[in-house]
Amino acid sequence: MLGEILLSLLLDIPTAPLEKASGQSVKLDCQFSLTSSDSGPLDIEWSLLASDNQINDQVVILYSGDRVYEDYYEPMKGRVHFNTPDPKSGDASINLTGLKSTDTGTYQCKVKKAPGIASKKMQLIVMVRPSKPKCTTEGTLEEGKDIVMRCSTTEGTKPMQYKWEKTSDSKLLPSSSVMDPVAGTINVKNVSTSASGSYRCVASNRVGSEECVLYLHVTPPRNTGGIIAGSIIAVLLILLLLAIILYCFCRARKNKKYEKEICNEIKEDVPPPKSRVSSARSFSQMGSQRSSVGSMSPSNLHDYTLKSQYSMKSQYDKIPSTEEYDRPPSQAPLPPPTAARMAGPNLSRMGAIPVMTPAQNRDGSIV
Repeated sequence: MLGEILLSLLLDIPTAPLEKASGQSVKLDCQFSLTSSDSGPLDIEWSLLASDNQINDQVVILYSGDRVYEDYYEPMKGRVHFNTPDPKSGDASINLTGLKSTDTGTYQCKVKKAPGIASKKMQLIVMVRPSKPKCTTEGTLEEGKDIVMRCSTTEGTKPMQYKWEKTSDSKLLPSSSVMDPVAGTINVKNVSTSASGSYRCVASNRVGSEECVLYLHVTPPRNTGGIIAGSIIAVLLILLLLAIILYCFCRARKNKKYEKEICNEIKEDVPPPKSRVSSARSFSQMGSQRSSVGSMSPSNLHDYTLKSQYSMKSQYDKIPSTEEYDRPPSQAPLPPPTAARMAGPNLSRMGAIPVMTPAQNRDGSIV
């Protein structure tokens, strides 16, 4: 009974919660003292108490029968050990390394050695230090506008605190700025160019801090009138260019159509070739003349030959030349009227025989 009282007094000492950062190590202390009346086997058990009554407590490490069992809890395998190689010496403390946020909870150390038994509880809070924050701006960085500078982290145990400060020029925040240390924002109303510069945001909690830098550049207000005028001029130039291209296209098309019409008119003015019918008639007339010559007597042949030569010559004189044939009818020269009147009597006096010459119209056909 005395051993039980001494054991209870040593173990049941209230302790404050332990706060550690993730990745660090912690020692959970558990000291006990035995008396001669504690004669039973020594058992030491560390367990993680469940937050829900419906879930059983999880044994973390165990010492029983002079043997250590460290692999009871899989998430802490290889990370939990007794502080001394021989816990029965009175030191049942354990060391927990590589802390994680899931290690947070209430731990219980229970020492049993019949007839004595005692336990001790302690709370461990594993806090995650802030991750590197990200500094951003919202709104138009133009003089006279409202902007918001924001600082945020993806990891970190709350409560988290944010602090903004200017690191250039006067190192003073804009006079119209309102900072929210919990949300990590700065609202700046009617920002001016003097607010330009570099800013630093520090995110911190009870186990660490991280920071980020923001470069702010506020520009003068834009000349909206000049932008509108430039846009209108650009549109007008584009329309003018399109009009010029359309005009050139229509003019080229019109010229092409006019050249095509001129070619068609030239083709219509070209005279057709002479008809083969007139040639055939001339050959038939020559044949008839030959037949008449053959029936003449030798005394009349000489006179006929002279008359025929004069008649042929007069016919050749009447055949128009190539230049006269190509010349339009309106430009063809007219024979002198006296020559036409004197041609008949003179030819008859010279003994010529009248021969009918077939007439041809302009297209070459015999009339």
